[in-house]
Amino acid sequence: MASAPARPHPRAMATATSVSVAALLALVALGAVLHQPLLIPPLAASMALVAGAPDLPLSQPRSVVGGQLLSALTGFSVLLVAGPGLWSAALAGGLALGVMMAARTPHSPAAATAVIVALQNPPFWSFLALLALASVLLVAVGLAGARAAGRTYPAYWL
Repeated sequence: MASAPARPHPRAMATATSVSVAALLALVALGAVLHQPLLIPPLAASMALVAGAPDLPLSQPRSVVGGQLLSALTGFSVLLVAGPGLWSAALAGGLALGVMMAARTPHSPAAATAVIVALQNPPFWSFLALLALASVLLVAVGLAGARAAGRTYPAYWL
């Protein structure tokens, strides 16, 4: 049986936490300016990956932005066929995994985005635009935080 991972250095924990808080507060602030909610639960999970595990494939910009957008599109596709509801949400969340795998954009929090779309049936263009903006902002704050901490992020872009 494998042992638990080593405890991160206190400075690394403080940096990751600070970067995550800054990014999520930036989403709230920008959302307030735009009068649109930008902070949705899957984006908090995305930022946890970007700040806390920046070397993982799930944390790379391609996966954060691409996975979120492809999962939202998956949710909208399910809506077209089945309409909104719990059954559609379950289908969208499951299908989003396959879509992300096929596109080589693995990002587990994005499956929840597909679920949200299938449950709430948001306006297509505004939801996609705001999701793209929010995802890019998370990557940008993650990049700035990594630079400030002397870490390398991302491991790759495309």
